[in-house]
Amino acid sequence: MSSKMAAVTGAQAAARRFPPVAELAIGSLALVVIGGILMASYVPRRPPLGVPLALAAVSTALLLAGVFLLSRLDQFAWPRFFVVFRWALLAYVISAGMIGFAFIRDHTRGAPLALVTVMLVIFAIDVPLVIAVTVARYSSPPHSAS
Repeated sequence: MSSKMAAVTGAQAAARRFPPVAELAIGSLALVVIGGILMASYVPRRPPLGVPLALAAVSTALLLAGVFLLSRLDQFAWPRFFVVFRWALLAYVISAGMIGFAFIRDHTRGAPLALVTVMLVIFAIDVPLVIAVTVARYSSPPHSAS
């Protein structure tokens, strides 16, 4: 697998037109972090859910837009992307689980806990997506069989 995917130079990678997948995921991550901070600032009281819910909705839309744009790429190092994404996802699912446990330990219940869980899922997908896209972008796509 590695023999087919050699690293490309920065100039070669910059020359290829690439959709703003990482930028959309970073925007999504920023909105989720802001919403999480708003939610955490009210612990142990019940937070108002309007603003964090709106942030989570826009964040979800940005993430889905990035995934859609990524799915339309033909010449892309998909094997490298999935290897990096899986390992990064494992790390961030553990991290999100620990953050979620802190909210449960602080007696967050009901709709606020559900919203925090949604935000943590988005967080756990955003960061591995950015890492994997960046690595795969600068890897050579596998050669197609002629």
